[in-house]
Amino acid sequence: MKTLSVFFACISIILCLQSCKRETSNSNSQTPETTLKQLLPANTSIRILIDKSDYTLSVFTADTLVKQYDVVFGGNPVDDKEKEGDKRTPEGVFGVRDKYPHRSWSKFIWIDYPNASSWKKFNQRKAEGIINEGETIGGEVGIHGVPDGMDNIIDEKQNWTLGCISMKNKHVNEIYPYITKQTQITIQK
Repeated sequence: MKTLSVFFACISIILCLQSCKRETSNSNSQTPETTLKQLLPANTSIRILIDKSDYTLSVFTADTLVKQYDVVFGGNPVDDKEKEGDKRTPEGVFGVRDKYPHRSWSKFIWIDYPNASSWKKFNQRKAEGIINEGETIGGEVGIHGVPDGMDNIIDEKQNWTLGCISMKNKHVNEIYPYITKQTQITIQK
């Protein structure tokens, strides 16, 4: 009889733990509609990881992934930027030069391409003859939205920029307040 009582007590505890765990995970669950403002306090430092192979922009605080967004790139989404006009998105670790509203695609977050690492790669390629004399490194690369009503560009993974990272306007507007000149932006293959 005592063994049966212990058995039912254990079953009750297990059922309660599973139920409590389910309730907790449901109440804290994040949906794609959950905004950064709902997930992060104001003035929280973030870092950005852009993965070209996954078409994602991920927002981190320290080492914690907070939210992920779909993005697209330049006409050649695979290769690292070599020079101006190659329609490639640069790879590396960048900072933020500036950010401002943009009349064509909501907001523009201007990354510091070319930086010292970009120039080193450019000069090495030039020395190897990959880049011809007179060709330039380019610039004005950033993260921005899409023309009004063109969110389908992102949904359909149409790489349409000249080398920038493009995301839906509501998403660039969402990350915009959290971007500072100290924000680290890593772009990887």
